[in-house]
Amino acid sequence: MTDARDERRPAGELEAAVMAALWATGAPLTPGRVRAELGAGLARTTVATILTRLHEKGIVDRERQGRGYAYFPVQDAPGLTARRMHTELDRDTDRETVLARFVAQLSPGDEQHLRRLLDGDER
Repeated sequence: MTDARDERRPAGELEAAVMAALWATGAPLTPGRVRAELGAGLARTTVATILTRLHEKGIVDRERQGRGYAYFPVQDAPGLTARRMHTELDRDTDRETVLARFVAQLSPGDEQHLRRLLDGDER
């Protein structure tokens, strides 16, 4: 049975909380351990569902642990953000315009940093 609070929280918020728990521990976690790390009164089935969805999206991987799985992130937080940016860029048919508008909306500091990265000065 799921807690009423589970149903009111947006899936993205739950996914973010689960990812934060996985990144914080730095070790593969079972759904039960993730639930304990969150300490938010979530049902174990809710946490297991979120982990399964993250696995299907390729955001986490899993390894057998007993009769179930322990999950771990495939990328760190900046890597996941970069992946999401690429996904959004791939959704639009006019990449050139999207990139131009993205760059036009950068702060001066971000623009300078991007220029250094494109020039190969930083990684």
